[in-house]
Amino acid sequence: MTPTNILIVDDREENIIALEALLARDDIRIFSTTSPNDALKLAWENQISIALIDVQMPEMDGFELVEMLKSNPRTKNILIIFVTAISKDAKYAVKGFSTGAVDYLYKPLDPYITAAKVDSFIQLARYHANIRQKNEELKNFALVVNNSADIICAIDPQNFSIQNINPAIEKILGFKAEELTGTSIIDRVIEPGRVAFKSKLGEIIKDNLSFTVFEIQLNTFDKRIIWAECRASYRNKTIFLNISDISANKSYQQELIKSKEAAEYGKRIKETFLANMSHELRTPISGIIGLIDLLKKTPVNDQQSNMLNMLETSSQSLLGVINDVLDISKIEAGKFNIIRTPNDLHSLVNSVHNLLKFKADKKGIEFFLEIEPDVSRYIMVDSLRLNQILMNLLSNAINFTDRGYVKLKVVTLKNQNDKIKLKFNIEDTGIGIATDKLSSIFDSFEQAGKGGKYGGTGLGLTIVKKLVELKGGELSVSSQVGKGSIFSFTNWYELTKMPEKAIDTRPGKVLTPFNNVRILVAEDNMVNQFMLAKMLKDWNIEVDIVENGRKLIDKLPTNNYDLILMDTHMPEMNGYEAAKIIRMDFDEPARSIPIISLSAATLDYEQNEALSAGMDDVLSKPFQPYQLHEKIEKQLNKRGTKNPI
Repeated sequence: MTPTNILIVDDREENIIALEALLARDDIRIFSTTSPNDALKLAWENQISIALIDVQMPEMDGFELVEMLKSNPRTKNILIIFVTAISKDAKYAVKGFSTGAVDYLYKPLDPYITAAKVDSFIQLARYHANIRQKNEELKNFALVVNNSADIICAIDPQNFSIQNINPAIEKILGFKAEELTGTSIIDRVIEPGRVAFKSKLGEIIKDNLSFTVFEIQLNTFDKRIIWAECRASYRNKTIFLNISDISANKSYQQELIKSKEAAEYGKRIKETFLANMSHELRTPISGIIGLIDLLKKTPVNDQQSNMLNMLETSSQSLLGVINDVLDISKIEAGKFNIIRTPNDLHSLVNSVHNLLKFKADKKGIEFFLEIEPDVSRYIMVDSLRLNQILMNLLSNAINFTDRGYVKLKVVTLKNQNDKIKLKFNIEDTGIGIATDKLSSIFDSFEQAGKGGKYGGTGLGLTIVKKLVELKGGELSVSSQVGKGSIFSFTNWYELTKMPEKAIDTRPGKVLTPFNNVRILVAEDNMVNQFMLAKMLKDWNIEVDIVENGRKLIDKLPTNNYDLILMDTHMPEMNGYEAAKIIRMDFDEPARSIPIISLSAATLDYEQNEALSAGMDDVLSKPFQPYQLHEKIEKQLNKRGTKNPI
């Protein structure tokens, strides 16, 4: 058997090596390159059947490469499979399929799915190659017609009767050639498709088409229905048809469609589960944190104050675990965005150092920070995610170090025009990691610590790795048991000007009361009801509370409210539905009343759904009192009717 040629194009050598190892077998020949330009040359010089192409490449992305392949007659029939780590959003899939791809493989690759898909497309490529070979031979050897696996026939354009037909008709449809000679080819097509088939043949004659391809369904002698690919041409006042049985191919396509629909259904189920889990877990945490804040403002003795501090620490720790699980899920679902803005890198790194220094001091270890002089101060970076990466790596280093030191060092590797390549090095003298554990420390829920002595969920390093890769960087680790570890990540950053100074929104800021403000609250959780009522009344706000959207709709016309605070997940009628009714069915001024969503949702699409439903702003639970105060103040000032005293 002639080997099937497969081309792998990926700008990262390690990805190519992994795919080659996964696909290696005797009946295929693999060509690979990290350069799209070299890929064009390889495709031109070799009979490539299947190409696995990475979407994101620096000099030319996968979509552009495929467009060039499809525009060349010599390479247009290559079966394209995109290999990508970007969002599974429908717009990317549509773009890929419209470019000419037949399927997608999503990183990280599942070995079984990857091998199964490639094997199927190898079979499909061989099937198509076989058909093309037969068509070529038919042009030069009339003898091949009688031995062809396809139905080959000549049709009278006047009445569409079969003038000549080869013996393949008996194998495919079960009729003998002489039985069908002189009968109409239209009669072989299933009843619902006869009008369209006849119209297609008429179009071929009218436009004098030398070649066209379409699909039809045919009746067999034993009353079965098969799918067929029909290649037709009109020459010398005769219609020539070459008909292939593609039932197996169609069956495979239908299985692919079913698999895709099942995957999409599973994705929707997962997103629904994430939304519900976010709400069910974060809502009670929000109530606990809010109650702690309220208790701290009441007279308490030192012992009670210490217990409140411990309760707050435990609550924040639990919230951190919940956020880690949700972050992992959002990244895997492609719902995680990296948003780069101008930031002061030195201040950001110093803030992380200052936040964790107390933890190092408590353990009696040194905590060093070294920023080399040539490290640019102002860069475009997602400060929240960089902070998350550094906090995770440094917290781990401190946690696993009982003596010695932990050091964060930031260095410049390259400086090109308006871009800079930085390296963040986190070194410790801790317990170290065994060599056989290094490959698994980035897996979810895995720990390298002995017997779980050091606690944690094992999600921190997983999140770090995924965040670094999402930001386009590289993460590495080296370690020796008993001597310590070094975690490093590198990335390119765009240089920028000094960012505008942020407004001070510290939690300790004094929150001024409001004057003559009345707010309607819709919240089904009793603890959160109590917390919100107490918080708002402390700000001199008159408060009415209902349990769901239906009661809010009934309550709204009876009083003049300045603002609505509304949870999105509630029984009977949720916040989205209630907001839409207010915006569409109510008269002014109720129709324009500001609505702030107090939601435990963390997924972007849920927050966007709240805004699309007519809500003016979104505040995710749990929140600090000053955050709610700012939101209320902003909406009241925007309305221009109420202001704080």
